[in-house]
Amino acid sequence: MIQHKDHFHGSDLEKIEEIYGIKKEEIVSFSANVNPLGISPMLRETLANHIDAITTYPDREYTSLRKCIATYADTDYENIIMGNGSTELISLFIQITHPRKALIIGPTYSEYEREISLGGGTCLYYPLKEEQDFALDASDFMSHLNESIDLVVICNPNNPTSGAVLRRTMRKILDVCKQNDIFVMVDETYVEFADNYEEITSVPLTAYYNNIVILRGTSKFFACPGLRLGYAVTGNRDLIKEINTRKNPWTINSLAAIAGEIMFRDSSYIAQTRSLISRERSRIYEILMAESRFQAYPPSGNFMLVRLHDDDLTSGMLFDQMIRQKMMIRDCSTFPFLDNKYIRFCFMTPEMNDKLLSCLLSKNC
Repeated sequence: MIQHKDHFHGSDLEKIEEIYGIKKEEIVSFSANVNPLGISPMLRETLANHIDAITTYPDREYTSLRKCIATYADTDYENIIMGNGSTELISLFIQITHPRKALIIGPTYSEYEREISLGGGTCLYYPLKEEQDFALDASDFMSHLNESIDLVVICNPNNPTSGAVLRRTMRKILDVCKQNDIFVMVDETYVEFADNYEEITSVPLTAYYNNIVILRGTSKFFACPGLRLGYAVTGNRDLIKEINTRKNPWTINSLAAIAGEIMFRDSSYIAQTRSLISRERSRIYEILMAESRFQAYPPSGNFMLVRLHDDDLTSGMLFDQMIRQKMMIRDCSTFPFLDNKYIRFCFMTPEMNDKLLSCLLSKNC
């Protein structure tokens, strides 16, 4: 096995190519959590017809795009803030609110801690427990909320555990946070993949609470990470005004703005994506639950966290075995509270999923 100190992100195919000598075009990334259907057919067919848009500046307010997203997300377009990917919005939000102490539910995406630390804040983690299948114990979590905390960060569904907090529970958390003057940042990057989307999304709560901001993007569900198109939803108009004042104008280019309007209207693609992921998620979960060598945790997103019970197998070893078969999974040993017995992979087409399962279930992958 190649020894290396790097832990690869789903976008690190160039590094894989360099270390393993495998062309990146030949690698199927089960690590990137991107929709296996690729970009919206409607987008592919019509975007080229709008190429002349690059000869003019986009609308500084992105009004048409925001109205299209508002229809898609079922909210008021004035509650929407556009950003160059959700990462820009995370950064802007942290820069504006300057949280001194943040409580993050983990294990989770590392960018939250990075941005908070860069802003001079301190991060505490509330650990999800394996014996509870990494589901949030809301009552216990709320008992840890107090006035010393400025910000709570919740990825919902969570990466890498794929568990989700229902909206009725999120409302209770918001009530306690409101009492303690705590703002809540909810990352809904993966919520559109969930079977029970309507029970999970917190967007409706923005009509009643001003201490919540919801982050979304198009990289995963709409399979266009290179487009860098993200948005936030909040009912806090003062926050919206401050973010729009701080952020650079035209961070979304003309073609990306038009692409957003096209893809959010592709109802056939949206339905097809949800159907595919739902079927494969259920199928793969049932298969792995029947295998004593693995512990699969109930997934709500388009990916699954798995614990390896084989004493002779680590996440690094399995990553190495899989990449040699031109399949890239996520070694989760770098996530807080996880060790070298955890992997994560997303759901692809049935054919590719079968290939992944064949390798996982074979001791001689």
